[in-house]
Amino acid sequence: MQFRQQALTKLQSPEELDLPVRLARPRGLLTLAVTLAAMAAGALWAVTGYVTSTVAAPGILTYGQGSYVLQSPVAGQVTAVLAQEGQRVEADAPLVRVRIAHGGTDTVRAIAAGRVTSLTAAIGAVVTTGSDVATVERAAHPHDPLLAVLYVPASGGPSLAPGQPVDLSLPSAPEQTYGVLHGTVKAVGRGTQSRRQIAAFLGDPQLAEQFSHDGQPVAVLVTLRTSHRTTSGYAWSSPSGPPFTLTSMTPANGSVRVARQHPAQWLLP
Repeated sequence: MQFRQQALTKLQSPEELDLPVRLARPRGLLTLAVTLAAMAAGALWAVTGYVTSTVAAPGILTYGQGSYVLQSPVAGQVTAVLAQEGQRVEADAPLVRVRIAHGGTDTVRAIAAGRVTSLTAAIGAVVTTGSDVATVERAAHPHDPLLAVLYVPASGGPSLAPGQPVDLSLPSAPEQTYGVLHGTVKAVGRGTQSRRQIAAFLGDPQLAEQFSHDGQPVAVLVTLRTSHRTTSGYAWSSPSGPPFTLTSMTPANGSVRVARQHPAQWLLP
């Protein structure tokens, strides 16, 4: 009752009528100002800003001309291996020599110029007619530029088109240290690629299984942006890139920037 009496007395006092009414504390005004500023910034970004949409896919560096598998034309024993993995060979270059049953020898030769990516034959091994002895990646000239082939999930294929920018990260060149490799979409496959088609192009069934693990992908060819300032000869997001040259059959992970949209477009039907 005592507190109630004091409250009634205070309300009836004429001395309190001329005091200003405090609508909000200074902290409340500051919070309101910050909130309004954030809303204004968000509205401005929704009208003038952009959001980039990307499609990610695994891939590999290559010369873009495919590979071929050399097979022994005869049965016999391998007596000499005349090439090494990673070596460039010219067309008709001898790769493997085989001793046949009657004491003569036959030579397995390269069909087209390129780089030897794998050798299955070994000295002393016995091969039959049609046995695989080597895989060669086609490259007509020693200074042909590298390309990248990305195997994009079929759902992402329709959104891709030539000219779209691509960022490539390589496990052999950590992105945190050397950045990403810059490229541009050159061509997009018209249909999906089967595991057999991928294996025939790359000359590697294991890679074909890896790239088609989640279904038949679309092959996307990417040109790499060149640069005279880097050791690799290609443009990176870092000033110099990695301190080594790039070779074909190097794994890569690509990110294709497919579209730039206003955030406000998301709200439109």
